[in-house]
Amino acid sequence: MGKYIMNNLEHVARQWLETRGVKIEDIAELVYYLQSKYHPNLKMEECIENVNRVISKREVQNAILTGIQLDVLAEKGMLDEPLQAIIHRDEGLYGVDEILALSIVNVYGSIGFTNYGYIDKQKPGILQYLNDKSTGKCNTFLDDIVGAIAAAASSRLAHRAANTE
Repeated sequence: MGKYIMNNLEHVARQWLETRGVKIEDIAELVYYLQSKYHPNLKMEECIENVNRVISKREVQNAILTGIQLDVLAEKGMLDEPLQAIIHRDEGLYGVDEILALSIVNVYGSIGFTNYGYIDKQKPGILQYLNDKSTGKCNTFLDDIVGAIAAAASSRLAHRAANTE
């Protein structure tokens, strides 16, 4: 995982992602999906490293924990109405999930916004699974958070590549 020390909050955020069925490699595959056409020699290890760096940020950890907690509470029917129904159904006009995700993207600049919008519409890889309502899980926040981490990691990768060219 690189040259940094994981704090407890980061450890918990990573555990919660895994508990919800999201692996770092799943997010790295989204980064590869977004960036491989711009970086022909891109390796999965670089994608994983950038995902790990994004998750090492405190703002990202806070978004992960907040979003997953709201999804879990909605899944258990523990939110008050009308919020319970709105989050459980992942209503189209409820944009708070996207706003939380944008707080992640915002850490790495404007290129992350376009990557996020693109991947949110395409729903490749793990995002398709997370968006599948037939699993019985509520991932209203998590699908956007995972897309945002991938978009931020893509942005980080693009900025680093531009600095080395």
